[in-house]
Amino acid sequence: MGEQRAFPFIALNEREKKPRKRGITEIRGPYYTPMGKRYLEDILETMGEYVDALKFAGGSFTMMPSRAVKELIDICHAHGVLVSTGGFIETVLTKGADLVGKYIQECRSLGFDIIELSTGFITLPHDDLLRLVEKVNKAGLRAKPEVGIQFGAGGTSTVEELAAEGQRDPKWAIQLAKRALEAGAYMIMVESEGITESVAHWKTEVPAQFVNELGLEKVMFEAADPPVFEWYIKNYGSEVNLFVDHSQIVHLESMRSGVWGTKSMWGRVVTYKE
Repeated sequence: MGEQRAFPFIALNEREKKPRKRGITEIRGPYYTPMGKRYLEDILETMGEYVDALKFAGGSFTMMPSRAVKELIDICHAHGVLVSTGGFIETVLTKGADLVGKYIQECRSLGFDIIELSTGFITLPHDDLLRLVEKVNKAGLRAKPEVGIQFGAGGTSTVEELAAEGQRDPKWAIQLAKRALEAGAYMIMVESEGITESVAHWKTEVPAQFVNELGLEKVMFEAADPPVFEWYIKNYGSEVNLFVDHSQIVHLESMRSGVWGTKSMWGRVVTYKE
């Protein structure tokens, strides 16, 4: 970190240095593809300056040797990258509430920084989620609730399957997000399904409601599809917080920095810092 980049005479959009409070990029770690230490080192040695967090997905860390999980976390920390569990606590809760404490302590012992609190597949009372936020905070970790409007989100369901499940009122999700932040949540992850993923038509009014009510700094949007993160940058600027796949970090940062873009984006993303 901190090394001079190539072609330093070509100006890029100015970005906050890590640890950033805005323009945060979280990348997906092992899930659709395995990720070992050499692969991760390649990503972070080349683009680590633009990666703020790495998220394990689908409980992938439970299938890996503890040594390998710890190695990945240590590599992230060496590059100033926080590490999140992803939403695996949904599975833990279905196995029994008594396992939650063990899960949190194991996350802490392995070096995780963030425990994501997802409830896309399960129904959990608001007060119970707030208790989880408190429990994670007491363990010295950062609680990151995931909220959304789509029940059954998180499993790459089809448009038809999610439409049959129905959707929640966005006001319900925003109220939960507000209460979680008041309870000490580090940040809110907004689930993409039902908004820009697995829908016949994007519901762009939903992100607007989150931004209007919560601002940009404490909200991160799932955007693991280039047209989606392009839309967020167009509408909310280069400093919107986004979650993308690790394979998309160069594509995303080229848009944030103003280096490159699609026909409708090229040369139009700017910042102004005094």
